[in-house]
Amino acid sequence: MKLDLNFKLLKHISEKLFVIVIAMILIYGCNSEGKDIPIEEIEEEVILEDDTIGEDNNPSFVLPEIDLNNWKVTLPISNNGKPIEVEPPEILDYANNEVLKPFMYNDSINGALVFYTYPGATTTNSSYSRTELREQMDPGSNSTNWTFAEGGSMKGTLSLEEISKDNDGDYHRTMIMQIHGRLTNAQRDLIGENDNNAPPMLKIYWQDGAVRVVTKALKDLSASDTEILYTDAWQDGESYIFPDKVDFEKFTIEIKASEGRMEVILNESDSQVFEGVHIEKWGVFENYFKAGNYLQTTDSEAFAKVKYYDLLVEH
Repeated sequence: MKLDLNFKLLKHISEKLFVIVIAMILIYGCNSEGKDIPIEEIEEEVILEDDTIGEDNNPSFVLPEIDLNNWKVTLPISNNGKPIEVEPPEILDYANNEVLKPFMYNDSINGALVFYTYPGATTTNSSYSRTELREQMDPGSNSTNWTFAEGGSMKGTLSLEEISKDNDGDYHRTMIMQIHGRLTNAQRDLIGENDNNAPPMLKIYWQDGAVRVVTKALKDLSASDTEILYTDAWQDGESYIFPDKVDFEKFTIEIKASEGRMEVILNESDSQVFEGVHIEKWGVFENYFKAGNYLQTTDSEAFAKVKYYDLLVEH
């Protein structure tokens, strides 16, 4: 690498010197009185155009702008039959964590955090595996969450680096962001569930180069406050595909949640608002944000790599 960078440097300097010599000849030749012109007037500063070359001819490195203090990650590998999860503070040292390294690592040239996954270990309520972050408002705990009345926003810049195709030659899809519901302990006990799982109110996919948004809808609007706590009381509701494809380019998604309302914004310009009775009814649940790479296939050879350049949550 050092020899290659030195070669680029010498080539760049030689090209600049050639330009300077030609300029001197032309200017001196055009001077009818044959007077010398100070070199200072025609010299051009030699500037390295390759911004990956630093003062010591070494590549410069850029880290992703992601604070992991309030995130845990779920991996597509298992321990005792359950997907491995890494919480704060261990997740903060992901670059040196041997378990995390294959699935969560830096692209330090482009300043991104890469999430790699493939079909493997799955959580209890899913058939698909993931390398996905889960918000923890209280680091290391899943018990502190937020409601739509309290509100929250998440904004991330990301890109799809690579994803496999199915037998028909179509790209697989992956989920890149979520607002996921959660039962309180009291709600869990009321309906006799053995965990706190509730449906995701918002799912955002990378699908064939486009960004697709799917919400949840209550099947029976006359359902009681207790009946709506069951997962099977909800079904996929309103769906929206942003018209401008992102393909494999960098893009930004922002989610804004407030009482009875959600807004999803693509590239800070194209906005889609979801509001109405279904989201109002959803207000009974606690919620948390998710972000990463949740691959939506069980094809044995499938895989995906998603890059996050920045990720910010506010409440």
